[in-house]
Amino acid sequence: MDPRGPLRAFSVVVSEAAWRAEVDEWIAVVLSDAGLTVTGPSEPRRTRPWSTQYVIPSSGGRVWFKANCHDLSFEPALHQALGRLAPGLVEEPIAVDPARGWMLTRDRGLPLAERHEPSLDDWCAIARGAAHLQRVSAGAVKELLSSGIPDCSPATVARRFDRLVEGYAALDPTHPSHLPSELLTKYEAARRTVVDAAAALAQSPLPVTVNHGDLHPGNVLVVDGGLRLFDFGDAQWAAAPEVLWPLWAWLTQRTDQPWRTVFAAYAEVWSDLVSPEEFDGLMAAAMVTLQVNRSQAWWSATRQATDAELAEWGDAPLSQLSHVLRPWP
Repeated sequence: MDPRGPLRAFSVVVSEAAWRAEVDEWIAVVLSDAGLTVTGPSEPRRTRPWSTQYVIPSSGGRVWFKANCHDLSFEPALHQALGRLAPGLVEEPIAVDPARGWMLTRDRGLPLAERHEPSLDDWCAIARGAAHLQRVSAGAVKELLSSGIPDCSPATVARRFDRLVEGYAALDPTHPSHLPSELLTKYEAARRTVVDAAAALAQSPLPVTVNHGDLHPGNVLVVDGGLRLFDFGDAQWAAAPEVLWPLWAWLTQRTDQPWRTVFAAYAEVWSDLVSPEEFDGLMAAAMVTLQVNRSQAWWSATRQATDAELAEWGDAPLSQLSHVLRPWP
């Protein structure tokens, strides 16, 4: 389970002049196809082991370029597909290059989190919007899976848990996500909880669908008075309630807002399928399987990290998986 395998460090690749020149050429071409021209140099905004972003001035206003690392290169195709399926919830990109994991989108101003402190109504609207997107997505299985979104459905979770535990235990002891042998028994004991949670979700009336993966006000835009979701780099095809974990983390760690009220807004969208009592049980199960799936997402996000980047983010895969060892919430 080599953290980088045969792949070069992503942040190194995207810093090279040849790569930047290739990107600039692609941007100029796709903007021209859209009837626009580049009016100034691109400006780098953020580079992480998993993605990089640039802002480009154009004759039609600023646009954003995003490139993803190898394991997360499905995002452009997924974003484009969701934009076509649910244009009121996801804005379709200007252009995508699925083979290279590249995407160009319109600038829509600051995310909701940077506009103002989100109100309870804002939080509930985010939760309902995510649920509505999931309902639409559940009916487009073939199209969305063809984007390359990881299949993390309940039926796959137990095998993934076993593979991750084995893989983390086999890592070099110097790796931040190395699982010490003395902790293995704890994970072996937790396996039954994982298996039972996955079985409950597999038998649930709630569908397997798109889990945004990092749903919070920082990944929500305000467009024409409505909310639009973006940043699907952590997305997975998974049990519907798994989408709630990042909301819970933000609400409990950064605000005083009642997370149960927000979760109830999400559950209301599914009220024709499950009762509030049934939903509570399924939500608890999803908060277990989510830890396994999110651990996989973090592994994918850090697989092309440099040594310095591993020192900063390399413990995230095991840290996420460790949540299966303790009850939620």
